Amino acid sequence: MSAEDLERYETEIELALFQEYRAVLPMFRYVVETERRFYLANRVQLDRRGEGTGAWYEVKLEDAWVWDMYRPARFVTSVKVVTCRDVNIEELPEKEL
Repeated sequence: MSAEDLERYETEIELALFQEYRAVLPMFRYVVETERRFYLANRVQLDRRGEGTGAWYEVKLEDAWVWDMYRPARFVTSVKVVTCRDVNIEELPEKEL
């Protein structure tokens, strides 16, 4: 496989992932960003652990979708993320029926 073939393959996967994201976005209530991953979820719990400079965060997600182009199954029942970096949680606007 040439470098050009690999680049085209990755571009196609990224486009398919973006299209999947747009399709599933209305199914979720929260967008969660960590330094390593991007998630959509319906339930989010953020807990701070430790003290001072040794503090870290534990993020529990339920009914989630993971932005990861190399992951074969992106829908997950529950996820626990542990990080000492920033966590961004955004509640999406309610959908109109």
